Amino acid sequence: MTSLAQPVSRGRRTATELKELLTLAAPIMIAQLATTAMGFVDAVMAGSVGPRDLAAVALGNSIWIPVFLLMTGTLLATTAKVAQRYGSGDQAGTGPLVRQALWLALLVGPLAGATLWLLSEPVLRAMKVEEALIEPSCFYLRGIACGLPAVALYHVLRCYSDGLGRTRPSMVLGICGLMLNIPINYVLIYGHLGFPALGGPGCGWATGSVMWFMLLGMLFWVNWAKVYQPSQLFSHWELPQPKVIGSLVAVGLPIGIAVFAESSIFSVIALLIGELGEKVVAGHQVALNFSALVFMIPYSLAMAVTVRVGQSLGAGAPRDARFAAGVGMGAALAYACISASGMLLMREHIAGLYTQDPEVLALAATLLVFSALFQFSDAVQVTAAGALRGYQDTRATMIMTLFAYWGIGLPVGYSLGLAHWLQEPTGPRGLWEGLIVGLTCAAVMLCIRLSRSAKRQIVLNERRVAA
Repeated sequence: MTSLAQPVSRGRRTATELKELLTLAAPIMIAQLATTAMGFVDAVMAGSVGPRDLAAVALGNSIWIPVFLLMTGTLLATTAKVAQRYGSGDQAGTGPLVRQALWLALLVGPLAGATLWLLSEPVLRAMKVEEALIEPSCFYLRGIACGLPAVALYHVLRCYSDGLGRTRPSMVLGICGLMLNIPINYVLIYGHLGFPALGGPGCGWATGSVMWFMLLGMLFWVNWAKVYQPSQLFSHWELPQPKVIGSLVAVGLPIGIAVFAESSIFSVIALLIGELGEKVVAGHQVALNFSALVFMIPYSLAMAVTVRVGQSLGAGAPRDARFAAGVGMGAALAYACISASGMLLMREHIAGLYTQDPEVLALAATLLVFSALFQFSDAVQVTAAGALRGYQDTRATMIMTLFAYWGIGLPVGYSLGLAHWLQEPTGPRGLWEGLIVGLTCAAVMLCIRLSRSAKRQIVLNERRVAA
């Protein structure tokens, strides 16, 4: 890790930290974009079959993505803990930690898969989704459910690698997964090589298959590459240790709940819109899918910030940790300027990539305007949350996120979009306006919390040095 304790100048220090962040973040960005692009490919290929198939995949995504994020968010504590141990020079200590994280993954992965398999249909019916969309959506989700146990194990190994500052494996495997997903989608959607034509919902089974491929690839990588050998990850095995697993859950579960709270508000909106018809659902999905794709850049920066903050704290340099968080925030805001401008100027062209249906296209182009407006608050809140994960300050993050999204964002969106409380309901437009309010509140509160956490760590370190 590069030490920034004695910078030549503030400008040079900023440039050095930005280089470190981007070196970590670039492979993560490519990996996240490749993973998210699978959803993009699913939407495009399902949309080519028809609006019904696109709507089924859209509703399926609104259910499985929050479950996926809750599961992987809980396991994300591995990154911060590995980064701190590595930053302190204790790579050998990362092996026992990761082995316990794998035990946790063996619990939450099958649990998430079973939950998705069993509860998808009741949730869809409870939300009064059109009957014609329920069966294909459930079929899509069952394919995804079969891949979630693999995702959990893969994510632990990825977090371990990221915490060591080795982000290239996730990039390579993400690209390979995307390249494999496209032909499998084609085979299952249209029926080739002896498989029946499953239509758009066949994408779920393709994605589930790719998840297992990525796990096998990551297992091979961390077992083969020399950089991982000091950890002795697979040299032996240990029984579950409740104390270690409990510490992972104590840090990780608030992360999972916070990420779930943010993603689930998008999903709940999609489900609320489900009763407005398949074309409205499809238009919402187009805007949401592209927004998720764009979001992967600041999300990747946030993951790099987690590593930099964690490693700095492990090295006993809390001021470097605060500086890394600030540089990450600046980089995320700079990107938000670019993404917002692109969405505003090219919204119709973007929507046209997904569909040529005039009603779907018009609605999607309108919603992309709202997406452009929340790029800044979204970039700030995700970067602040990433820095707070590095500080292992996750409980307050969870509370603030829940309050911002569910206590403010969703009620405001519902009142504007579906209720007659303040005005005539505006449908999906009002719901997306609520998203803007919720994300803005989250950004403000998380920035305040980050400032306080950083200051507290600096004070504690100065006291230790003085003692």
